[in-house]
Amino acid sequence: MQFTYDTDMFVKTFESEFTWLNGFMRNVRRFGNRTAVIDPAHNIKWTYTELNTAANKFANAMKADGVKKGDVVFMQLFNSTQFLLGYIAPQKLGAIGNPANFNLSPGETAEIIGHNKPTVYMYDTEILDTVVKALEITSHTPKIIIAVNNSGKEIELPQGHILFEDYIKNASEENPPVDFEPHIYDEVVRLQTSGTTGTPKGVPLNNVNEVLSAHDVIMHFPLNPTDITMNMTPWFHRGGLHSGGPTPTLYVGGCIVIMRNFNPKTCLEYVESNKITFITGVPSILTLLASRQEKHPKNISSLKGIITMGSPLEKEACIRFQNVLTPNIFNGYGTTETFWNTFLRPYDLPEMSGSAGRSCTDDEVRIVNVYDEGKANPDDTVPCDGKTEGEIIIKCPGKTTYCYVGNEKASKDKFADGWMYTGDVGTWDENQFITISGRKDDMIISKGENIYPARIEEAINKHPKVSECIVTGVPDSVRGESVAAYVIPEDESLTAKELFEFCANSPDISKYQAPRYYRFVTELPHTATGKKQHFKIRQQAKEDLKNGLLIKK
Repeated sequence: MQFTYDTDMFVKTFESEFTWLNGFMRNVRRFGNRTAVIDPAHNIKWTYTELNTAANKFANAMKADGVKKGDVVFMQLFNSTQFLLGYIAPQKLGAIGNPANFNLSPGETAEIIGHNKPTVYMYDTEILDTVVKALEITSHTPKIIIAVNNSGKEIELPQGHILFEDYIKNASEENPPVDFEPHIYDEVVRLQTSGTTGTPKGVPLNNVNEVLSAHDVIMHFPLNPTDITMNMTPWFHRGGLHSGGPTPTLYVGGCIVIMRNFNPKTCLEYVESNKITFITGVPSILTLLASRQEKHPKNISSLKGIITMGSPLEKEACIRFQNVLTPNIFNGYGTTETFWNTFLRPYDLPEMSGSAGRSCTDDEVRIVNVYDEGKANPDDTVPCDGKTEGEIIIKCPGKTTYCYVGNEKASKDKFADGWMYTGDVGTWDENQFITISGRKDDMIISKGENIYPARIEEAINKHPKVSECIVTGVPDSVRGESVAAYVIPEDESLTAKELFEFCANSPDISKYQAPRYYRFVTELPHTATGKKQHFKIRQQAKEDLKNGLLIKK
């Protein structure tokens, strides 16, 4: 390819230096004495210099153990200083940070470990039982297993596990030498998204994705070096990591406040005492926050905005949040694979509440026709009439790699011609404001967590008294949706209590995935070819909930 100028220096510089880590290191030099992170629960306040020093110690300790470019550092950690170090330090070695949900079951954790084959496994001691069980059944044993204990209690660790502070205590504080060739397409972060058949999908994010995801937040809030952010949800989510989380905040030179577990009282106290400017959380969390502020008001005038993601923001709730918390409410819609892709700004609200907003600045979101076989062409859009439903597709090359790690089939199912086919169904109006209607598949969204029925059904079907089941979601004012199971008993003595306890103790599903509602039936809807018709049960479940026919446990 020929150009009108000499591209050599630009290509060499851009392809090796346009990285999130270089942005962070610029802030270490510029703002070395400025506070980068505050952990109120543990009375920790680190400057950029101190954060970088701690990251260096972890990086150098791993380097001494042979961790290198392309190795995976798997993390099941609550929001913490160690999580930040697990995000920064691997990038100094060219390794890949792989945060995952700490609520996963042992079986799910074992699958991810077996799939990603991490060299390093970091976990919080609060989930030690899960870790032990997962390591017993996984097909891969990490070389280095590091325990993070923020409880203040003495913990007896299994043989071969080492406490984080012991692991790094003798390591150098100097920046490790760069003995690999960085590239903008290097994978630096791998997130996990649920699999419809129980197989976890690894979402690779490269340097460009990290930088441009940070830019997206910096542009849309907007965010600057004087801002102080706090995410009320876990950082292992794409929204947690990137929406006011470590990625944009530390890239722009701001300060991040750590909230380990959400509590409305603590959250408001943190906002007041630390003069936080942006907080992020799902709408159900904002409801709890508003209720607390109405009864026990704190001075939260420092807030410039609250960003919410994970589910639509209804008009009445939006007005309440604007009156009680801040007039500047933002609502985003997106996926683990693509970050956020549509956005409602404060000037869109409350008028456009209930919609998902319009495409973000650098993205394009369309709604295309749905066919029984194959994908619609990106130009095969439905009318912008606010009525005709179609599948939502997303184009955002700056924030996605358009693939899953080691999962060619899933990649082909989801991505085509530079677009992601989300499986979400919606409408758009003449101004291209998008409203989500539901899903082509059967995913349940509860408190911002994506839950797929297939895994839960598989677990329930292992019960000897169960013949068959279908799992679906029902409306829940706090969670958004709760899980409900329709079960054909093999043995009429089966009870809802028995099933609830069985699910709660299952190593194959997480506690938040266990059904809260049950109904025993004599038949379930199927297609002529024998496929379960989840959409029929979903419709029935809404009516059954209203009529009190579901058994709640």
